Amino acid sequence: MIEIKNMTKIYNREKKAVENLSFTVDDGEIFAFIGHNGAGKTTTIKAIVGILDFEEGDIFINGKSIKKEPIDCKKQIAYVPDNPDLYENMKAIDFINFMCDMYEVGKEERKANIEKYAKMFQLEENLQDEISSFSHGMKQKVALIAALAHNPKVLIMDEPFVGLDPKAVFDMKEVMKQMCEEGKTVFFSTHILEVAEKLCSRVAIIQQGRIVKVGSMKEIKGDESLEQVFLELEEHQ
Repeated sequence: MIEIKNMTKIYNREKKAVENLSFTVDDGEIFAFIGHNGAGKTTTIKAIVGILDFEEGDIFINGKSIKKEPIDCKKQIAYVPDNPDLYENMKAIDFINFMCDMYEVGKEERKANIEKYAKMFQLEENLQDEISSFSHGMKQKVALIAALAHNPKVLIMDEPFVGLDPKAVFDMKEVMKQMCEEGKTVFFSTHILEVAEKLCSRVAIIQQGRIVKVGSMKEIKGDESLEQVFLELEEHQ
């Protein structure tokens, strides 16, 4: 579970990137976070995972405060950024193993998970290659494998489908559904509203650093499409 309570992030002592954000992402949910460029999505995500500090409020990961217990929170989280900034001079397998070491994943579990996800994302033959030789899509797959290999309780992703081929997109959606069935928490931002509408149980829409809509997908879109609702909100901001 992710609980955001009255969170405000200020840049340069005056610009409020996000203001008084409050919403909850429950266990067993796939939750979409949508908004235009610059609305505050990435700032919010970086605050949730403990990369950015914030001036007001708090964020809880399964009951633990990211401010007071950051290590305990981060142990439960897997984070995939919108532009995976990997160690280019490392082999893919070495980077994935490095991440598994950070999360203290056992030898057998590690081997099974790496094999499973490398096969799923069709990256088995590339694990011994240096990351610097990879395309953006391949780097995204490495980041996803590294995130999933330690079996996180909370999966947080910023635009996870960008650069992925159609099969990888399909497979990742299936992984997200499986995690949901296991009672885990999946939270991601996306500009692909059709995917969010079909995949997610709940959604929050952010505009200019404020949440303007949050609720179940059915509540938010009614008889319209999510795209129509989003565009109507954009027109009236």
